[in-house]
Amino acid sequence: MSFLDRWSRRKLEVLREKGEAKEKPAASEKAPAPVKAEDLPSVESLTFDSDFGAFLRANIDERVKRAALKKLLHDPRFNVMDGLDVYIDDYTKNDPIPEEMLKTLEHARSTLFGPQPAASETAEGTATETAEATPEPTSEAASPMAQDRARAAEDSPPDSNGHPRQDA
Repeated sequence: MSFLDRWSRRKLEVLREKGEAKEKPAASEKAPAPVKAEDLPSVESLTFDSDFGAFLRANIDERVKRAALKKLLHDPRFNVMDGLDVYIDDYTKNDPIPEEMLKTLEHARSTLFGPQPAASETAEGTATETAEATPEPTSEAASPMAQDRARAAEDSPPDSNGHPRQDA
């Protein structure tokens, strides 16, 4: 007898034993008796401490299950708001930044970016900054076309964003 013959015979024996083992419990197993709605307690008499397991079985009418769960979940103990819920705040109300934090932010901005002009100076300075930001030829060797563009940019008013016009 070869190794493969012996292996095949043993595998078949194991499969036959498993098949017999599966058949025995299936024969002794009984189908659960269907529970009638009359056998269950009335939904109105249920309290939080009642046993709801009988209402959750597979063979119970769906309307009866839903009524029992509705009765259970209407208990005030299930109506507790989670404090970690991020959507419970009213974000439509304006919450101003505290004065102390504004001072800290202003200090950080001046430290990182240098002193900033006041708001009224900013509006006036925008027009002068755009005129100063116009590129000028750096040497006599610049092309005549670039010189013409620079002159045109100086003469033309800035666009709606305050930038020099780049007309061709």
